[in-house]
Amino acid sequence: MIKPHGSDALDPRFVYDTERHHALMKEAESLPSLLLNSAAAANAVMLGAGYFNPLKGYMNKADALSVAAKLHTTAGLFWPVPVLNLTTDAAAVRGATRIALRDPNVEGNPVLAIQTVEAIEEFSEAEINQMAEKIFRTLDPKHPGVATFTSLGRVAISGPIEVLNFSYFQQDFPDTFRTAVEIRNEMAERGWNTVVAFQTRNPMHRAHEELCKMARDAVKADGVLIHMLLGKLKAGDIPAHVRDAAIRKMVELYFPANTVMITGYGFDMLYAGPREAVLHAVFRQNCGCTHLIVGRDHAGVGSYYGAFDAQTVFDEEVPAGALGIQIFRADNTAYSKKLKRVVMMRDAPDHSDEDFVQLSGTKVREMLAAGKDLPVEFARPEVARILMAYYQSEA
Repeated sequence: MIKPHGSDALDPRFVYDTERHHALMKEAESLPSLLLNSAAAANAVMLGAGYFNPLKGYMNKADALSVAAKLHTTAGLFWPVPVLNLTTDAAAVRGATRIALRDPNVEGNPVLAIQTVEAIEEFSEAEINQMAEKIFRTLDPKHPGVATFTSLGRVAISGPIEVLNFSYFQQDFPDTFRTAVEIRNEMAERGWNTVVAFQTRNPMHRAHEELCKMARDAVKADGVLIHMLLGKLKAGDIPAHVRDAAIRKMVELYFPANTVMITGYGFDMLYAGPREAVLHAVFRQNCGCTHLIVGRDHAGVGSYYGAFDAQTVFDEEVPAGALGIQIFRADNTAYSKKLKRVVMMRDAPDHSDEDFVQLSGTKVREMLAAGKDLPVEFARPEVARILMAYYQSEA
């Protein structure tokens, strides 16, 4: 199985040792505490789950600026996006060497992790904007990632953390949330060596299903990891539990048994396009995957990125050998009326737009809300019914 990023073995920051876990929970009672924002809490969950291997905790100012500008830390570790604990006010923890980090997404704000404080530093507004522009390729406040990042605060608390729980993800998604450690272990149990990962924050329509099968066959994979984001999304995106149900139904009916793992991870969507595609590659490598499908407008939003920027970034900004995982580059995928099957559009140069079955997201939502069936060439009927029930309940 492929090695994790930056080390020979995963080093998740979750405290599995029962005695150590109990001791830290006791220690937390007497520590100054900081209520995290959702982004910092998601970073803690990802550190705890091993997805951010080999990072030990939150980055300091110098590393964050270096990662944003050059995609590597000051020590030379390749990394695509700053991993920060930003806050608007650190007064309650200044002078402390150990602090309890509290979860903003769970009632009662329980302790999520304990951090050893190495530095408390402040970014200027110009530095925050400088990082945002590098990460998102825009400073437009209408971009959801820019809006979130620039509102988190300017004070960065850096240092290693020990994670004590996985926030709401294990409780809300017990059948789906998995750590990188658990995914690696299950792949080993299944005897999978070559594994294709498919990232999704949306339900999977017919084209997505066929794309996974095309990639699996092209690289002769032992299996496919469907890996869905379970954290915070922008308004209008479909909730995780609906996506989960739709994807499970699709896999149950339309994939051979034991060829797909359906899992999810606890992270908030960044909508950072190319940089987020590289981040996705890092944590799929940490899961043990050998390939990641990167399609048209991967992790994008609106019209901020070129259609294939998330693919070319691997040529233009990722140094040779920086990652062990390989990228499976996909084009738009749609049902061909001529060929009567799903194809990548680049493989059908003799087709016009009218030869494909394509629907905009807006049109899909309108049809489902109105109780109209989607074309079977676009969506499996059993999947469409699950989505229809959701949209009609929201109407």
